[in-house]
Amino acid sequence: MTADSSPRVLPEDEVAQLCADLIRIPSVNYGDRADPGEREAADYIVGRLQEVGLDPVLVESQPGRASLMVRIEGHDPNRPGLVVHGHTDVVPAHAPDWQVDPFAAEEHDGCIWGRGAVDMKDMDAMMLAAIRDLARTGAKPARTTTFAFFADEEAGGVWGSRWVADHHPEWFEGATEAVSEVGGYSVTVPARHTGEPVRAYLLQTAEKGILWLRLHAHGRAGHGSVPTDANAVVRLAHALARIDNHVWPKEYIASVRALLDGLSDITGTGYAVHAPEVSPDDLLAHLGGAAGFVRGTLQDTANATMLSAGYKHNVIPQTATAAIDCRFLPGHEEQLLDTIRELAGEHVEVEVVHRDIALDAPFSGSLVEAMKQSLRAEDPTAHVLPYCLSGGTDNKSLNRLGITGYGFAPLRLPADLDFAPMFHGIDERVPIESLRFGARVLRDFLDRA
Repeated sequence: MTADSSPRVLPEDEVAQLCADLIRIPSVNYGDRADPGEREAADYIVGRLQEVGLDPVLVESQPGRASLMVRIEGHDPNRPGLVVHGHTDVVPAHAPDWQVDPFAAEEHDGCIWGRGAVDMKDMDAMMLAAIRDLARTGAKPARTTTFAFFADEEAGGVWGSRWVADHHPEWFEGATEAVSEVGGYSVTVPARHTGEPVRAYLLQTAEKGILWLRLHAHGRAGHGSVPTDANAVVRLAHALARIDNHVWPKEYIASVRALLDGLSDITGTGYAVHAPEVSPDDLLAHLGGAAGFVRGTLQDTANATMLSAGYKHNVIPQTATAAIDCRFLPGHEEQLLDTIRELAGEHVEVEVVHRDIALDAPFSGSLVEAMKQSLRAEDPTAHVLPYCLSGGTDNKSLNRLGITGYGFAPLRLPADLDFAPMFHGIDERVPIESLRFGARVLRDFLDRA
């Protein structure tokens, strides 16, 4: 019972409603296109925090691009602080592709459906539920904790976490570690010998670096009926084909090796430990949809994502452009960029649009132990394994301030839910029971961290 004798509202009691409310706010990040920004979502969060007597700080890097934070003092203010952070923006959703309205937060089959249900308004809701519980009960987390909700993560964080780190580093003063999205969800795999299903939770300890590149192919403009050996479109196509056909060498970094070893121990399926060029497909098959994330961490990658050329059917353009999304393992940034330039060829210029660092944190220490203990408090037979994220998070921006980041958005998922492919996918949804589980785990974690 709280001080006013009313029944305590537990985090798991309100997390689903908070998640649905956030999904209904279409805080879509279109990247280069004008968009309404994250202000409405930020205002909603501010309102829910003020409702329980907290006084959050909100800033805008540009009109509508709102980020906010609230800090709660810990039991021992002399301990290094913790940051728990999320982002309020989501990628676009093409409604005709979905079974439901992507911004209606409809409930079907025990799940809340909508853009952001997985990435990452589920975790935002868990955070908000935990903060509100701390405020209502007057409880303190183990460490002084800064809770931050950033804009612009889906476009690299330039107007969100990076801008805040540059302009308001005082938000994170005294903090040494952080947790955020993607890690902490379960996969169900068969146990060695028995084949019985067991759950393994993937705790993100590393993430690849980002290089977003734009290729500019140059040629000679002319009439569409006249043969030419200087067609910019063709030169771009050849460059893209060379990049797509390139075989990137495989390498097992520490976090990837630890994941493969742990998965092999659980399942009894081996892999070529000292031969990364031999694909561990049999082992990764146990991960279902999550295998794609892991395959993306076995080597550097480069994928064409956008094309632009020409202005009339019968005019050969003198320029053609393409966007390439490159992700590199720790220490591979310059090597990848040099390779892309070589593959692009002499008639194609390579422009760096956005770059950000790779991260690699230890799968050890008191924070990692707290995450493990909180998961096992709710799921006693849980296995916890490290992994490297093939994408990126706002932990990159906090790393610039010396803060070590992990991915921990805890969800116990049904074995038959193909969860990982829903990141930026269609029919994104999260089970309500998984949200309730995550709210309990996150609240427990704040007491242990």
